Amino acid sequence: MKTNLLTTLTAVLLLLIPNAIFGQSINLGTAANFALFSTNGAVSNTGISQVTGNVGTNNGSSTAFGNVNGVMHDNDGSSAQCAADLLLAYNNLNSAIPTFFPAPLLGNGTTLVPGIYSITGAATLNLGLTLDANNNPNAEFIFQISGSFSTGAESKIHLIRGAKACNVYWKVEGLVSMAPGTSMKGTVIANNAAIIMATRDTLEGRALSTAGAVTINGVLVYTPVGCGSPTLAGPTAPDLATLKCYTLFSSTGSVTNTGISTLMGDVGTNAGSTTGFDQLLVGGAIHPIPDLSTAQAAADLLNIYNYLNVLPYDIELLYRAQFGRNLVLTPHTYIMKGAATFTDSLYLNAQGNADAVFVIKVNGALATSTYSKVLLINGAQAKNVYWKVEGAVSINNYSVFCGTIVSNNGALGAINTGVTLNGRAFTTAGALTSASITSTMAAVCSTTGINSTGIENPVGELAIAPNPFGAFTTIRLKADSEIKNCEFKMYNTLGKMVLNTIIHNQPTTLDLSRLQSGIYFYTAVSGSKVIQSGKLISQ
Repeated sequence: MKTNLLTTLTAVLLLLIPNAIFGQSINLGTAANFALFSTNGAVSNTGISQVTGNVGTNNGSSTAFGNVNGVMHDNDGSSAQCAADLLLAYNNLNSAIPTFFPAPLLGNGTTLVPGIYSITGAATLNLGLTLDANNNPNAEFIFQISGSFSTGAESKIHLIRGAKACNVYWKVEGLVSMAPGTSMKGTVIANNAAIIMATRDTLEGRALSTAGAVTINGVLVYTPVGCGSPTLAGPTAPDLATLKCYTLFSSTGSVTNTGISTLMGDVGTNAGSTTGFDQLLVGGAIHPIPDLSTAQAAADLLNIYNYLNVLPYDIELLYRAQFGRNLVLTPHTYIMKGAATFTDSLYLNAQGNADAVFVIKVNGALATSTYSKVLLINGAQAKNVYWKVEGAVSINNYSVFCGTIVSNNGALGAINTGVTLNGRAFTTAGALTSASITSTMAAVCSTTGINSTGIENPVGELAIAPNPFGAFTTIRLKADSEIKNCEFKMYNTLGKMVLNTIIHNQPTTLDLSRLQSGIYFYTAVSGSKVIQSGKLISQ
């Protein structure tokens, strides 16, 4: 009897607990797309802030923002819809029935379980507050604060055991003020009051006000993923066709190298000459003069350019002179409507989707600073990054650049000393010059000394296949060879020995999985005599 009564009581209590604890019940509508928004008030920035998500106001202006990884909406149809959706979300949060009534001081190492927390009057966050979802990915945390809300310097929200920022909500009836260094999680909605974020603050969520200014200063704000938000894949990538085999190519113009450049893939031009490249350092074919391959590459490049040129863009980056500066971009098609200057670092965030594509269109020239970097994070791959530039491209010394560059009617001059090009550089018309660079991505489709079977120097004492190789390659001595043992050595392009082994079995398979992609050189020595030497390529 007692057991039955307990079971019945438990079932009733579970029915009475608000749905928000067990599954998402708050619908933000189009407000979910905004990182910063005010229904009635200015939205402004000082310093260099990084924002992913839309920014705007339905009655006011958005000012002093640099490049935003989102769309600016001031007093337009999107801002009007956001205002309506924000009001609905606020009413939903405001009417939720509380399950817990904590003290006004949150944090100080406290851990909270999913629920609806009601605080009468003002509240403060100090040090660390942990939100524990108890392994329920749909668990929600709702904080109803009936006054202002402030955070202490360096205070942090920690999410554990499946808790997600997209399931955390802060409904505040007053000013929201975050001290420097705050790490905040969740959607913050201030009712009839302002939101202020200070330097070094991070918000994984949104800062939204029904009526009040939203002010930020040197912060990082990004809309959370999950909770039904779409997985960003970006546009469909262009078909590189034969150009997947090239690392440097010009349809019309000379292709010239100075210094020691190490390249994967073919190099050539379809109108002009290709000079200054060392075949020992090029993991592909050098086309010194136009040929059938370069003619097809020129036709394919035109198709690639035309595809990228008409591809609709999602986001305009408004401040071309401020491109880079630790900007974070997600899979989209971006446009800059004029020449751009790339300074410092650019982060491309695939959000865990390894197939996500990034297209960046520059309607003018593109120049980078010294030591500039394109950094790939959360699964982003250089093969899925494309740059369409209407004009010259200059990649300055010691930069790291990722992706396929398609320059239209502009010189690629120069890809300068110490540059690492994790990608390809093409121009439809213009000279292309490189100076002591390294490229690492193009497919190796044709290689001097390697036939269609992938066996190098088949008339020598050794046959090596596959070459190019992945994790393994196999060495075979000729059937009639009198060589019983030979010392096999491999070197990288800097001359450092990376392998030294004795070949005595027939065949001998080498595990080369630890080697990075690139070009390597080998010698095979029997006694005191070099019986064979050549080049190997790790893909």
